[in-house]
Amino acid sequence: MKEYNTEVEAADALHEAYQKLKGEISKVIIGQDEVVKLLLTSIFCQGHSLLVGVPGLAKTLLIQTISSAVNLSFNRIQFTPDLMPSDILGAETLDKDRNFKFIKGPIFSNIILADEINRTPPKTQAALLESMQEYKVTIAGHDYELPKPFFVLATQNPIEQEGTYPLPEAQLDRFMFNILLDYPSYDSEVDIVKSTTTDNENVVNEVISGEEITHFQHLVRRVPVADNVVEYAVNLVHKTRPGTGLASEVSTDYLEWGAGPRASQYLIIAAKCNGLLNGKYSPDIEDVQAVAKPILRHRIVRNFKAEAEGITVDEIINRLL
Repeated sequence: MKEYNTEVEAADALHEAYQKLKGEISKVIIGQDEVVKLLLTSIFCQGHSLLVGVPGLAKTLLIQTISSAVNLSFNRIQFTPDLMPSDILGAETLDKDRNFKFIKGPIFSNIILADEINRTPPKTQAALLESMQEYKVTIAGHDYELPKPFFVLATQNPIEQEGTYPLPEAQLDRFMFNILLDYPSYDSEVDIVKSTTTDNENVVNEVISGEEITHFQHLVRRVPVADNVVEYAVNLVHKTRPGTGLASEVSTDYLEWGAGPRASQYLIIAAKCNGLLNGKYSPDIEDVQAVAKPILRHRIVRNFKAEAEGITVDEIINRLL
């Protein structure tokens, strides 16, 4: 791995790597620039993401493409109602000498795509979410470290809710971002159809290694932040909490619960990374605003009045901003 003489040089290298990553990913993924940026931001911030979108929007392909561009191991786990924790984590088995041996599950990979996480019961969801938090697996009293960097992308299908087990708010809080994946635009869909209905296959080249990602994760943490930016982020989170001193009118009217302190932490870490990806050496208030929706979206709970009036979570966040 290349050694950088100064933090500024390392910040420039991250900005350059991001531009190259965008170029490689765009060979396969067309018209999802904001989603790609948020996913790369969460990787560089050592966070996890929840991706919500209808089937057929290339969620799996997107993650496979990113894992190829950053040269990381990738596993896809299809969540089903009969999936057991051992199917994800692994289990101890007896070998031919009748000794217990741990067989690693698919969680032992750098990038995990947890497909349709709300299709599996809470016990299995909890096994994955513990790994996300602790970066290790505990089997029969033994701890097994997960490979680093480690990144979980869980997907949810918003239209089929029969036979699903929605994630509780406390577990949703472990995801840094809740990213909404929308249908492509008309022009993008024309390009998608043209590029995917021929025999040509685009090769995605490796841009950075896992070691460099770990280095950039530490770099993001070291980025200086002005006090007014921190105060803006904390103030924004406090405005979401109905019934408190700093609550905004829209929160008091339309929210049952506001965001917790983890939202303030993620706003600053993500703003630092957003600034670096945009070629800045320190984030400003615009960087906080750029990441506010995916961070707050799953941390605030609408009340009955908001649901009755059809006020969406994103509308509430827009008013808060």
